[in-house]
Amino acid sequence: MKIPERLKPLADDGIIDEVISRLMSGKEADIYIVRCGDSIRCAKVYKDAVKRSFKKAARYQEGRKVRSGRQARAMEKRSNYGRKQQEEVWQNAEINALSTLAKAGVRVPETYGCFDGVLLMELVTDDTGDVAPRLADVSMSAEQAIEDHTLMMHYVRLMLCEGIVHGDLSEFNVLVDDYGPVIIDLPQAVNAASNNSAQEMFDRDVNNMRRYYGQYAPEILDTRFAGEMWALFEEGELTPDSVLTGEFEDDSGSSDVDAVLEEIKAVIQEDLERKERLREADEGSDL
Repeated sequence: MKIPERLKPLADDGIIDEVISRLMSGKEADIYIVRCGDSIRCAKVYKDAVKRSFKKAARYQEGRKVRSGRQARAMEKRSNYGRKQQEEVWQNAEINALSTLAKAGVRVPETYGCFDGVLLMELVTDDTGDVAPRLADVSMSAEQAIEDHTLMMHYVRLMLCEGIVHGDLSEFNVLVDDYGPVIIDLPQAVNAASNNSAQEMFDRDVNNMRRYYGQYAPEILDTRFAGEMWALFEEGELTPDSVLTGEFEDDSGSSDVDAVLEEIKAVIQEDLERKERLREADEGSDL
């Protein structure tokens, strides 16, 4: 196919030898399958902030470190320089998270560098070489659901031990190859200790996984890993080897009706956003 404008500098520099096809087009980025020498990889082309529509982005950026006071001031003023710096912070968050999590033992795509807003990554495939499907596009037995959910909770625990919350974990941001789930899409990853919304996002991430796998193995719906892991994290007792039971009781004793209503609203909103992402992904696959 014709080389997209954003990928031409990489082709000119010999980093990319061929653009094979567009894999997906989303609100935050376009994904292309590319050839680099003898290797087939994917190129994630981040969209500019003005073209992105990731909701409540400011919540995700809270607590992220910037290199200097000048950079922070420029970002606050929304100057051209500030917007450029904000884009770098957004992209670097994903690169840093992927690198950190890979070292921690979480299955994420391997990265090969970021060049002018283009992240080169491993193309996750099955044993036949086909692109691995999203979790949302596969079905499984109850036994497989329990096995994969247990593995996902292990990955989530490792992430939290590194102080990272995915922030948008769902069946749309997990690929499944012949060895199990692979977590993707981390530009919105947040610092568990310095972001005031981190616990809320963590609960949502874990409960999204509980809901999805629970449709195949209903006993998963009774687990409470989010509360159990976060309580250990807050106490400084969560480790990669922590034994988790999936049981947790909130001892606050609160029956706040407003809190319950807010939770219901959040679930409804998440469902709408999942359907919107599915529609966009389907449209992108037709391009």
